[in-house]
Amino acid sequence: MLDWLRRHLADPQVASRLQRHLDETLVVEVRKHWVVYLKPVGWLLLGLGVMSLTLWWWQVGWLLLILGAGLVLWGLYRFLEQYNDRFVVTNLRVFRVTGVFDQQSASTPLRRVLDITVRKPLIGRMLGYGHFIFESAAQEQGLREITYVPDPDGSEQTIQDQVLRTVASRRPDINIDT
Repeated sequence: MLDWLRRHLADPQVASRLQRHLDETLVVEVRKHWVVYLKPVGWLLLGLGVMSLTLWWWQVGWLLLILGAGLVLWGLYRFLEQYNDRFVVTNLRVFRVTGVFDQQSASTPLRRVLDITVRKPLIGRMLGYGHFIFESAAQEQGLREITYVPDPDGSEQTIQDQVLRTVASRRPDINIDT
């Protein structure tokens, strides 16, 4: 049972979304920065705290147990929601997988990525995360804004390198090795 839950709820199954018949290879899979887990863990701890109050207020213990269990489940759901939010770069496209029970995927070919804006708020600069804003020919997608990207400069460089390789593969007059 735990193995089924891990495979179906805690794994966004990125490898199954790769189009192997097109020789698509995974370049990088970006998980969210650890800071996104603070709120879900807070909900989880709050729920456990409420449940522990049943030791002192046993008259309304059943109500506190239900409320605490709800907060714990909410915290677990939010944790899985953040864990399953993945941003993936392949040699052909960039895509994002989100969702716990029902998963959504949005993708765009690398050749359609026009511009990447990296926004690093002060707290993000201190903790090592940033946000991507994509400008592409296919604007109305789930790829417009990717938040809480760890090492945003390295990830941006990886994407830019892949975009350059894609352009160079279509135009023999461009040499990327110099």
